[in-house]
Amino acid sequence: MEGSNQSAVTEFVLLGLSAHPKLEKTFFVLILSMYLVILLGNGVLILVTIHDSRLHTPMYFFLGNLSFLDICYTTSSVPLVLDGFLTPRKTISFSGCAMQMFLSFAMGATECVLLGMMAFDRYVAICNPLRYPVVMSKAAYVPMAASSWVAGGINSLVQISLAVQLPFCGDNVINHFISEGRRKAFSTCSAHLTVVVIFYGTILFMYAKPKSKDPWEQTSRMFQTSSSPSSMDS
Repeated sequence: MEGSNQSAVTEFVLLGLSAHPKLEKTFFVLILSMYLVILLGNGVLILVTIHDSRLHTPMYFFLGNLSFLDICYTTSSVPLVLDGFLTPRKTISFSGCAMQMFLSFAMGATECVLLGMMAFDRYVAICNPLRYPVVMSKAAYVPMAASSWVAGGINSLVQISLAVQLPFCGDNVINHFISEGRRKAFSTCSAHLTVVVIFYGTILFMYAKPKSKDPWEQTSRMFQTSSSPSSMDS
C-alpha cells in the first residue's frame, strides 16, 4: 500500500479484449461452443455410468466424479468470461472474485487428490487382482471420492481466508494478463494438459488396442491337439 489515503477496492475492472471489440464476438462463439461440448460430453458419461449397472465399478465411479468435477471447474469461470464478451462494462465484485478463486482452487485441488485415488485404484487392480474386490469395495471407494472433495474444499478455504484478509487498495483495473504472462500461463496449463493427455491416452490405448493372443492358450491348444486320439492313432 503506497499511501494511507487510498480507498479499499470493492470491485475489479477486467479489460479483457475491450480494445478489440470485433474479436469479442468471435471468442464468444468459440468459447461457448467448447463449453457446450464439455457439458455434453461429461454429462453423457455421467448418465451412462449411472444407468448402466455394468459400469457400477470403482473405476467408472471415479470417472464419473472426474466428469462432474470438469463441469464444475469450467462453470466456475466460463460463464463470467462469456458475460464479459457481451457487457460493455466488465466488472466483478470483490466477493465475486473471492468466490471464483475459491471454486477454482477447490476444483484444482480436488482433481489432484482424485487423480491420486484413481491411480491407487489401478495399482490395486493390476498388482493385487485377487484382493481387488475386497480392497476396493463400495465402502472404500465412496469415502475415497468424498475425501477428495473435502480435501480440495478445505485447501481452498484456507488459502482464500488468508487472501481476503490482505489490504486491497489502489488501482483496480486488471488487464488481460495472458498477453503479459503467456509463459507463466502456459507453464501452469501445460502440467494440467500433460496429466489429462497421459490419463486419457493410457485409457484409450488400453481399450482401443486389438486383443492380443494368449501364448498359454495357444500352448494348451497345441497340447490338446497332440494328445488327441486321432493324433495318437496316426
